[in-house]
Amino acid sequence: MRRRSALMWMQSLASSGVAALALTACGFKLRASQDFAFSSIAVTPQPGGPLTVELRRSFGSAVHVLGPEEALSQAQVVIEILQEQREKVVVGVNSSGQVREFQLRIRLKFRVRNAQGQELVAPVEIVQQRDISFNESAVLAKEAEEVLLYRDMQSDIVQQLLRRLAAVRPG
Repeated sequence: MRRRSALMWMQSLASSGVAALALTACGFKLRASQDFAFSSIAVTPQPGGPLTVELRRSFGSAVHVLGPEEALSQAQVVIEILQEQREKVVVGVNSSGQVREFQLRIRLKFRVRNAQGQELVAPVEIVQQRDISFNESAVLAKEAEEVLLYRDMQSDIVQQLLRRLAAVRPG
């Protein structure tokens, strides 16, 4: 009996080792914090929408985010939020014309420039979308689900934006 449990333990250890080796061989790596080539950034417009607020928070202590009282010329990089838009579009109805499915979208259009006004990233639009079913008997639950989906899309967009900013060289 002991021999059998020891054999099973060795097999599970070997399979764990094989799995770890396969993950490292394919280039899998946990996402780490971003390394930015700049130490200060300004995010305009002030105060901005919910996406802008989350973006300011996500820099943490790695980058100094200039406040509204500081001059934009002090920033090494300026990110201009050109458009931040939430959309809710009907994509499905039943035979009696009642809504059965919505598509939620968030669009963010931005550009990045240095303190001298030289464009580092041309205007780019990031779009996230999610489908959500609708049931009139569970309106409150569906509203809560909608809020969570918007928050999830917002976080995804901010992460994409941070990865793009990590590639920017203010030079």
